[in-house]
Amino acid sequence: MPAKQKVTFQKALDVIESLPVYQQEDVIDIIQHRLMEQRREMLAEGVREAKKDYVRGEVRKGMVDDLMKELLK
Repeated sequence: MPAKQKVTFQKALDVIESLPVYQQEDVIDIIQHRLMEQRREMLAEGVREAKKDYVRGEVRKGMVDDLMKELLK
């Protein structure tokens, strides 16, 4: 596989705009799906970290009012 080349944002847009409309739509669809997957993975990582914090006892329990009092100290 060839080494990755750096492409500027404008160059990427120019390349996409040179494609036929149906392929431009495909690019949009692919990027949207990849972004959704990245967001899912970020959320899943946050959940994994929260579970680790819970197991380590680094999670506080309480009401919103308790949290607000703690934050305002």
